[in-house]
Amino acid sequence: MSRIRVAAIAASGLAGAGVVVVASREVLRRQAAVARRRIGKPLGELAPDSDRVWRRSLEGAPVELLLLGDSIAAGLGAERRKDTLGARLAKGLARRTHRPVRLRTAAVVGSESSALAGQLDALPPDYVADLAVIVVGGNDVTHRVPVSVATGHLTEAIGRLHERGAAVVVATCPDLRSLRAVPQPLRSLASRLSRQLANEQAEAATAAGAEVFSLRRTVGPMFLSEPDEMFSLDRFHPSALGYRRTAEALLPVALHALTRHA
Repeated sequence: MSRIRVAAIAASGLAGAGVVVVASREVLRRQAAVARRRIGKPLGELAPDSDRVWRRSLEGAPVELLLLGDSIAAGLGAERRKDTLGARLAKGLARRTHRPVRLRTAAVVGSESSALAGQLDALPPDYVADLAVIVVGGNDVTHRVPVSVATGHLTEAIGRLHERGAAVVVATCPDLRSLRAVPQPLRSLASRLSRQLANEQAEAATAAGAEVFSLRRTVGPMFLSEPDEMFSLDRFHPSALGYRRTAEALLPVALHALTRHA
């Protein structure tokens, strides 16, 4: 959060009483330091390795599922591989399609949208995904990446995936107001910027022919109302329950993308 560029910010808890509080860069830097201390890195930077064929006992050729993006796509916060977003989604797809699902996770913890190109470059040349799910944006917000730059990288990735024959679902940037470890007013600023990026991602993804899944609108309220259950111990990444509920909400969009692409 320390890298968010801002000259001033208004709207603290006093704003409702008609008082506007302006926070300087120094205030925001201090609050970012507080957030870093509270969050830390208790989970490390490696998510559980959940790449395998899920529900292999089912008949038929496996559905090829690819996860791209940041720590949410990678599954950081889950303690077991079966609880990552990719694994949860793979099991859901297998249950609904009655076919096994082979999961490949190219997502890397800490990635910005600019990393999508490298994640695609690292795939085997002959690899073809039936469905690619991209989850990215939070690090673009915290690292001050201009919205136009971030969405440009996203659009390019969608185009490359379509060229590879994949259906694409983009899960847009989550609303960072749910991060209670981040003090106010920094959290309000992060929330505003994350919503702005999510809206632009949705527009860019739709224009590029991808399906859109809004993390903010679907599971965002759950993270706000049930933070102790939905977040992992670092209070920043989803817990096993957070990933399960996210996968359940994402599944219908993923199925629609697969059906439309078939």
